[in-house]
Amino acid sequence: MQDFRKLEVWCQAHQLVLRAYRETQQLPREEMFGLTMQLRRNATSVASRIAEGCGRNSSVEFAADLKRSIAAATELEYSVLLAKDLGLFAEHIAEALSQEVIAVRKMTLGLLRKLQTTSP
Repeated sequence: MQDFRKLEVWCQAHQLVLRAYRETQQLPREEMFGLTMQLRRNATSVASRIAEGCGRNSSVEFAADLKRSIAAATELEYSVLLAKDLGLFAEHIAEALSQEVIAVRKMTLGLLRKLQTTSP
């Protein structure tokens, strides 16, 4: 068990959540229970799964949570693409968000690989 706040990947994921909330504030009101909620839920899930994994008692359980975080990041990347294609996000906003998602996903994958190589 470890403090998730000390993990760089969680810090970056948390910044991604904050960015997702800021960017979705501009979306139309009718998207509040649609894409706005989906984008926020996906982003929150990325960081939450990392934090949840830190509270686990085994590396196997932590690895499973990291895999769920990676899946949530992939879903978030699609939601950003959808928002862009629907004209709800400007190209530069979608690109910046996508790049952050990709960076967090790569960091999470790196942590997962490290965990799997150091686990018995």
